[in-house]
Amino acid sequence: MSPWPGPLRPAGEVAERAIASASGDCVVIVEEGSSAEVRFANNTTTTNGARRERRVTAIAIGADGRRCGSASETGAVDVAELVARAEHQARQAPPAEDAAPLVRPQDGGASDDLSLAPELVELSTLGGLLPELRDAFGRGRAEGHRIAGFATHEVTTTYLATSSGLRRRHVQPSGTVELVARDGDGARSAWVGQGIEDFGDCSIAEMEGRLLERLGWARRRVELPAGRYETVLPPDAVADLMVVLSQAASGREAEDGGSVFSTAGGTRLGEQVSPLPFSLLSDPARPGLSCCPFLVTDSSGPDVSVFDNGAVLGPTAWIEAGRLAHLRYHRAGATRAGVAFTPPVDNLALELPGATASLADLVAGTRRGLLLTCLWYIREVDQSTLLLTGLTRDGVYLVEDGEVVAAVNNFRFNESPLDLLARATAASRVERALSREWGEWMRLTAMPALQIPDFNFSSVSPAS
Repeated sequence: MSPWPGPLRPAGEVAERAIASASGDCVVIVEEGSSAEVRFANNTTTTNGARRERRVTAIAIGADGRRCGSASETGAVDVAELVARAEHQARQAPPAEDAAPLVRPQDGGASDDLSLAPELVELSTLGGLLPELRDAFGRGRAEGHRIAGFATHEVTTTYLATSSGLRRRHVQPSGTVELVARDGDGARSAWVGQGIEDFGDCSIAEMEGRLLERLGWARRRVELPAGRYETVLPPDAVADLMVVLSQAASGREAEDGGSVFSTAGGTRLGEQVSPLPFSLLSDPARPGLSCCPFLVTDSSGPDVSVFDNGAVLGPTAWIEAGRLAHLRYHRAGATRAGVAFTPPVDNLALELPGATASLADLVAGTRRGLLLTCLWYIREVDQSTLLLTGLTRDGVYLVEDGEVVAAVNNFRFNESPLDLLARATAASRVERALSREWGEWMRLTAMPALQIPDFNFSSVSPAS
């Protein structure tokens, strides 16, 4: 049976037809998305389903090589009309600051076969989780707690073609499982999440065990005032903060003077930003976090350029041994600034060399402090310091003499992730993490737990 439903032409054919219809230089991106999900609440499955979608983007380069326009559509696309729209925009556009020659095949890695069909996800991909979920629901009904959440698996197959002869294809699997447990009256709650590509590696029973441990901690509740507390952040909460830090690493914005990475007349490149030798890293080939090894973007920004589509991505240390090593630059910006071309990569890891402790070890080493399991509603307050504010959610716990003894009220926090790296006193070993705030689009993260001597809980929150 053909994998191409209805009127959809094969993605590679769409890309080639679009290139052929262009009157000048052109970049074409075809993204084939396939996903399956299961949602559940109150100890029962509520919805499930699978879907497929296609998005086609044409980027036309003007005759002078300095102007560009783009057009995108979903589903079955008239590629000639799409390219014509992009070319019309290019003729109307002003010269682009990020203009550069299109990436050539010899500079963009080995050519891929665009005739290959996309990889598809079936609902059966999640079938192995359903018996485990049913068992967890049964235990919840018997023991008086409720489980809610969702599991989703997505595969995006990306096809990239350029008039310079570049042909690239990449298949990106991505999945998450998130569970929330509440006691019978809803007064106690806990969240756990896991980013995953192979659902055979996911244990619902193990995730449920962590939830029930946290609900058990919350049987006793203590009210605490706002203030600064020694705090242990687990890897998922660290991911919430480090994703924001990585997004702030724009070279152009640092040069413009309003960024946390700005300094008088320039940037903080080369500056020591942490006394501990933390490294903040991206690498398309990192085991367990592999991602697209070439740049794909349908729009330009301060530090990413449509002209750079297809450029090879490699290991990048944004912070290395506590020193700011790189900021993001597209090719034109890197040439202007006299620095390395450093495009964004779709994964992120924070490491402290030699750290072997576990999250439990950091908790055990805390005389009196807080274990902060989950952040949400994170917003930027001050770009120049990267000050963030947000709320705690689904579990803040009091630690005394190395043991969790009670749950405490929720707080609003005010902190800068860069300051946290500068003030951290300990870190655990690195493990796969899932940001609850940003995990919908940035799922490929690996983080340690961090110990912060004076995390700033600025006010008590009524959130529950």
